[in-house]
Formats: sequence, structure tokens, C-alpha cells
Amino acid sequence: MGGWVGGTGWKRGEGSVRGAGSGEERVTMTKYSKEPENGERTAKARGGDLRCSFKNTRETAMALRGMGLEQAKKYLNQVLKHERCIPFRRYNGHVGRTAQAKEWKTTQGRWPKKSCEAVLNILSNAESNAEAKGLDVEKLFISHVQVNQAVKGRRRTFRAHGRINPFMSHPCHVELMLSEKGEGVARAAGGAQRSSKKKLRSGTAMPALE
Repeated sequence: MGGWVGGTGWKRGEGSVRGAGSGEERVTMTKYSKEPENGERTAKARGGDLRCSFKNTRETAMALRGMGLEQAKKYLNQVLKHERCIPFRRYNGHVGRTAQAKEWKTTQGRWPKKSCEAVLNILSNAESNAEAKGLDVEKLFISHVQVNQAVKGRRRTFRAHGRINPFMSHPCHVELMLSEKGEGVARAAGGAQRSSKKKLRSGTAMPALE
């Protein structure tokens, strides 16, 4: 699998200095599109310039939003075995129909092998980062996942009558965050009922309990 996968995402450029002497290398921390609400209870990982289809990877990532870590890994492995499918909702032009998509209340789905393997690698990396931070792996869920287009790889193909057309690849960047599920807050006993704005305007709202 091409590209790079990492939790911190060191790369060359201006910023902090790693190493010493005349051959010192300047590196910077890769930025994420958003910061977690609770950084201490969140683990991050990302992959850059992955050599798998942006559209397929985007649909794969969107199917994982909100899933638990173990649930997501099990689901992707089932997709690789063609036991379940990835639903295609946005980039679904000329995508065939399958009965497996009924699970997602849609009709179109596929089994993108390279995208599933790439996301599995990033999930594994994020899980290792979570263990290093002392998080409970069983409570982790995917709180954020995002796929962006990377710089296209340029090739060319030869056509009839001496013409040449572009033959591009569409790699992608993937980032995700795993967060621990928080404890649920119990409803206070004897609390006043909240009335909707519509009922308040119409005067049909129940009076608040004293």
C-alpha cells in the first residue's frame, strides 16, 4: 500500500528541529481538520497519499462513522470476504445494485478491497496510539473520520490518430479519531418537563410542575 500512515504525522518542513549537528532535519506536526473535545481521551491516526481510490475510500469511511472500534474492524473484514457491502450514496454513478445494501436502507454497494485494507491499517495504528495513551480499547468508537483528495498521479495513454490523453490516479488522505464513550447522565427525578416552542406559542403546553 503506497503513501504513509501515522498517528502524529511527522513531515519535512519548517518548524521544530529533530536531531542535532550540521545535518539536523526540520520537521512539523501534521495538522488535523479538527481538534477533539477531550484530547486526553482521544487517539488520532492518519494516512497520506494512499494509493487507493478517493471515491471508494470516502464511501468506506462514511459507513464507519460512529461505529465502535471492534465493530468497525469486524465489518471491514466481512466486506473483504464479500459477506457485507459498503453502501455507495454520493459517488454512486454506474454502481451496481446488491441485496446486501438493504442493511443500509439503500440499493447500491460495492466491496472496495484496497480502501478497506487502507482503513484497517489506519484503525490498527489508532488502536496502538490509544493503548499507548492508556485508553480502554473496548470503549473506543470512531468519533471523527475524513477523507480528502490528494495530488493526482499523472500518466498518459495513447489513443488513435496519434493522440495522447491523461491517465490519472486519484489517491487520498484519510484521518480518523477514536474516543472513549462517556458515562451516561441520569435524568434528574421530578424535573420539570420541557415544552416545545410550537406548543408554547399555541398555548397548549402543560404547566410546569412546582
